[in-house]
Amino acid sequence: MGRSQETFGKKEVRSKNEKKRKEKEQKRAKKKSDGKRTSFDDMIAYVDEFGKITSTPPDPDKKTVVVAENIELKITRNNPESAPDFVRKGVVTFFNDSKGFGFIRDLVSNQSIFVHANNLLENIKENNIVVFEIGKGPKGPSALNVKLFKEE
Repeated sequence: MGRSQETFGKKEVRSKNEKKRKEKEQKRAKKKSDGKRTSFDDMIAYVDEFGKITSTPPDPDKKTVVVAENIELKITRNNPESAPDFVRKGVVTFFNDSKGFGFIRDLVSNQSIFVHANNLLENIKENNIVVFEIGKGPKGPSALNVKLFKEE
């Protein structure tokens, strides 16, 4: 196919591409003629004792030796005695049987916690004292496993 059938736009794109290619070749030739090579040492970066990145290597006199046996590794075990009590006590401030939701006021933190009918183990009414667990609901804390409080 001859170039006589090319449109002006195609000719312009072709000439731009040729120009870019020539510029790249010139840059490559210039780098070669300068003879400036980047060595591995020029590319290395160091971190000083304060965590700053520098181009100067660290001072060997400031080097400290760490003995591997002196490093303490501890695994914390959960003791059942120290575990917090997840069962809370509260008062039902509002409950709508027809809609199936309500709110419980925690007696310890006075926080209002949402409760849904699906999380009830027993039927509850307003002003009942209940025992419950706090879980994460879609819009905040939610009461789970709600049942009436019975003194033993």
